Amino acid sequence: MRHVWFAGLALMSAMAVSGCVSDKKYHEALADADATRGELERARSQKNALEQQVKTLKDLNAKFGSESQIARDELQRIQHGRDKERDTIEVRTKELEDKVKQLSAQNRSVKQEYEEARRHNEQLKSLVARYQKEMKERSRSLSSTMESPALTAPLGSGGSSSMKPSSAPSPFDAPAPAASLLNINKAPSADLVLTLGITQDVAERIVSNRPYRVKGELVAKNVVPKDVFDDIKDRITVSP
Repeated sequence: MRHVWFAGLALMSAMAVSGCVSDKKYHEALADADATRGELERARSQKNALEQQVKTLKDLNAKFGSESQIARDELQRIQHGRDKERDTIEVRTKELEDKVKQLSAQNRSVKQEYEEARRHNEQLKSLVARYQKEMKERSRSLSSTMESPALTAPLGSGGSSSMKPSSAPSPFDAPAPAASLLNINKAPSADLVLTLGITQDVAERIVSNRPYRVKGELVAKNVVPKDVFDDIKDRITVSP
């Protein structure tokens, strides 16, 4: 359009110089030049508007790019935190699983100890009941032996009679006196070996597992076998 305007001016100048152009054509040329200038101004205005729009779009693009980068950084931070938290949860879960295994093992061990203690308690109760029964039977037998009346002797030639016992109880029928019993809570291992006829190892086990409340604890505590206990039970005591 600038070329058109320049061409109009040149034409007008030529017409003025030559003097051959009429006023009508001159005015038409001026109108064309004004129209050309108007179009040029509108084109400039459109160009400026377009440049402003381009600048606005560039600014928006830069803004959106910055916000997009911020969003990416935030997403990355969230992913990093999530991964870190997941690792922490996995470690904590592993620790809890190990703790559960330890507690389960301890629980099984406690149950086994409880069962062993219960069995030992039942054995002790059984032995105590048996020995109480034996003590009652011995006490009853000893009382009946000592309280039995003497038999009446036949009349003599002098017509007199005398009372004397037909027989005396044998010392082997009565239980051994307490003084002759060996106290397993006090006797040294050498006396246990010599008096009871047991081995040195068994005697040392008896000494190391003291004290005993009843004789039956020798079996309940697995100190001596049952056959050894049956052999020595009538020759030992736990009383002071």
